[in-house]
Parts: sequence; C-alpha cells; structure tokens
Amino acid sequence: MLEISFAKIQNSAEPLVHIERDVEMRPEFFKRSKDLLIDAQNIHVTGDLFYQEPFVTGNFQVTAGLVVPSSRSLKPVKYHEDFAFTENYVDRKPTKEELEDNDTIVQVKDDVIDLQTAVEDNMLLNIPTTILTPEEKEKNIYPEGKDWEVVSEAVFEEGKKNQINPAFAKLKVLFDNED
Repeated sequence: MLEISFAKIQNSAEPLVHIERDVEMRPEFFKRSKDLLIDAQNIHVTGDLFYQEPFVTGNFQVTAGLVVPSSRSLKPVKYHEDFAFTENYVDRKPTKEELEDNDTIVQVKDDVIDLQTAVEDNMLLNIPTTILTPEEKEKNIYPEGKDWEVVSEAVFEEGKKNQINPAFAKLKVLFDNED
C-alpha cells in the first residue's frame, strides 16, 4: 500500500520529498478493472511531492507492464505503459474557486495521501481505447461469426456506395418492361 502523510510533506524542511517505489496491485483493483485489464506487472512509480499553501502537489511518473484485452477480439495483448500525472492534495474541503483553477484536487482523509489509488486510477485512464494483437494489426483481422462480421469503416463506406436504395429498386422494376 502506497500512502504518505500530508503533514509530513507540509512540515518537511526539504523543498521536495522524493519517492521511488515498486507498487503491488491490490486484489480489489483487479476486481474493479476486470473488463479493462487482465494483468499488471512491474509497476514502478517515481515522483516528487512539495507543499505550496494550501496544497501538497505531487508529480509522478509511472511505468507498468500490462496485459489488456484486444479491443477487437478480447485476446490478451501485452502493453507497456509509461505516463506522468499530477495531483493536488488538500486536508480540507476545496473551495469552488480552487476546483475551477486546478485540474485535480483530492481531499485527504486522516492525514493520508493515498498514492496507491492514484496510481491505479491513472493506470486505467492511460490504457488506449484501441489495442490490437500484432496479428490483428498486421493482417487487419476483424472478428466474425455465423451470419455476421465486423468490417472496417472503409469497407462499410464502400458497401454503402454500391448499395441500391430499396425504394428505388422497386421503382426500377416498373421500367424493366419498357425499352
């Protein structure tokens, strides 16, 4: 569990508090992310925290080896994640103005900054919406089944161009008998 004391950062004589840790994912994280993530290994976080009235601000860099489902076939795909994020922490309820001026403000409870949840949430937010297996990328493979198939947008648009409007098809039959 990755937790840091808000007061420790606030009262530190050093301008920056540096962290560098490997992070183990909690079972409840895998439970809540079961549709987005199959496995996560080698999660490493580095970052600096500093106090600037009224916030403790943290700038973090995270690397992780993930296994995620392909967005086409749901087959497992290895994916290396490397991203940065910044969060502001406050030990009281943030004001409306503070919320408007800052991207992310997290209210700490019981003097504990929960970096574990921040890393987990940002890991999920940084998974791309489209992830393909190497074979799906290389061969442009789409899933299919009995009487159905997924097609690319280009194939779909080409099919629409060649498709005859059913209303006009019925009218065309009226002119078949005339020369």
